[in-house]
Amino acid sequence: MYFNRLEVDLVALSLEEKKTVVAEVSEVAANAHSAIAAEYLGIDVTDMTVLRAKAREASVYIRVVKNKLARRALEGTAFECMSDSLKGPLVLAFSQEDPGAAARVISDFSKDNNKLVVKLVAIGGKLLEAGDIKRLADMPTKDQAISMLMSVMSAPVTKLARTLKEVPTKLTRAVAAVRDQKQQAG
Repeated sequence: MYFNRLEVDLVALSLEEKKTVVAEVSEVAANAHSAIAAEYLGIDVTDMTVLRAKAREASVYIRVVKNKLARRALEGTAFECMSDSLKGPLVLAFSQEDPGAAARVISDFSKDNNKLVVKLVAIGGKLLEAGDIKRLADMPTKDQAISMLMSVMSAPVTKLARTLKEVPTKLTRAVAAVRDQKQQAG
């Protein structure tokens, strides 16, 4: 059984259910850092379940939504730039905490499953090329960025401490050398 059969279930949604889906996706999009749209044609339910589990672990919201509903949901958000390009059976992935999380999840999954094809990448209201998913996936996580910042900030302080420590050490060596010379001379 292939996952794209679930798209048939989306057609059968009532007006209230469609409004609920639009509201949910719109709320997620309004608070997301980045978004990825990928074509999932031919992916079976088991593989899609694995993708959803990986997305949950990475705090990535992932959802299959009819393109018409997705366009409505993206209105007024930073990801409205994706609306005109939503074509075909797409799964939407939104990074909730880390801008590169959705890109990492989709990129990692598509390495093992070539049926998941990245179509759209957006961050900060800008639509990027689909190939830019690699750059987005390579962005450091929040913890990595903080670690890098702390390393950069501590480097001058560490160098200053070493320099200050070196002054008395050199003075001690100089005094010891003078003492040794006087002892040898006297």
